[in-house]
Amino acid sequence: MSRAKPPIRDQFRFKHRLRVRWAEVDMQKIVFNPHYLMYFDTAISDYWRALALPYEAAMHQLEGDLYVKKAGVEYFASARYDDLLDIGLSCERIGNSSMQFGGGIFRGDEILVSGELLYVFANPQTQTSCPVPAALRDTLMAYEAGEPSVRSQIGAWSELGQVARALRTEVFVQEQGIPVELEWDELDEGAIHAVTWNRLGMPVATARLTRQSAGVSRIGRMAVSRVLRGTGLGRGLVHMLLDQARSQGDHEVILHAQRTAEDFYRGLGFQPRGSEFEEAGIAHIEMFQQP
Repeated sequence: MSRAKPPIRDQFRFKHRLRVRWAEVDMQKIVFNPHYLMYFDTAISDYWRALALPYEAAMHQLEGDLYVKKAGVEYFASARYDDLLDIGLSCERIGNSSMQFGGGIFRGDEILVSGELLYVFANPQTQTSCPVPAALRDTLMAYEAGEPSVRSQIGAWSELGQVARALRTEVFVQEQGIPVELEWDELDEGAIHAVTWNRLGMPVATARLTRQSAGVSRIGRMAVSRVLRGTGLGRGLVHMLLDQARSQGDHEVILHAQRTAEDFYRGLGFQPRGSEFEEAGIAHIEMFQQP
């Protein structure tokens, strides 16, 4: 494999950052050659998250899976122990049943390694190739064109309740073990709900805004698909609901944050208030801000 010229950092919309670990280097503290393919493989998992695709569920919906047909790398310089690397990836070509990714491993702006990965979309039972589904093709092309990977909507329970219920059941009831009777309440009917979908039409995040008192609303029931957390979906919903609170004249928005999510909400401008308390057997803290 040889490129006409090495890739440059700015040509990649997607970049995955990692730090070289001790187990990946030789006695001269230089990365073993095979690990560069592992770096690309690690990055491709985050590439799907950047597309808001929970990989396993998405492939199940598409009735197929992706298999590596060919992988190659070209070396320009070595990565060393404790280097901070950025792995860029882009989908360069989609054929009938295949898709080709190009990649680059960078230390700052310096290209260390370039790579090419060829995947085939296939039936997981027979492992025979199948045409790349139009929805997946469109998702990849839209992302590489700089378009959003998700769409969000605000609406009433009558519009969005069925979708929100499925997501909240998955996150709160099945994953966190919250009893069903504690998850559903009468506030859903009068709440403003927000839902985010990916380009395959899969709901991936939801939250609600309820009236707490005059001029005060509360954000709650924030649920994001487990494998897509940390990709900005929750942040987008919070901003949407803060805008909604602002438009209806609220002077304060509160929420009950699980203590494990406190730093996330601090990053969105919320401040803690009062003492820790327990809801559904989970430690929480009240947080607030003026929208």
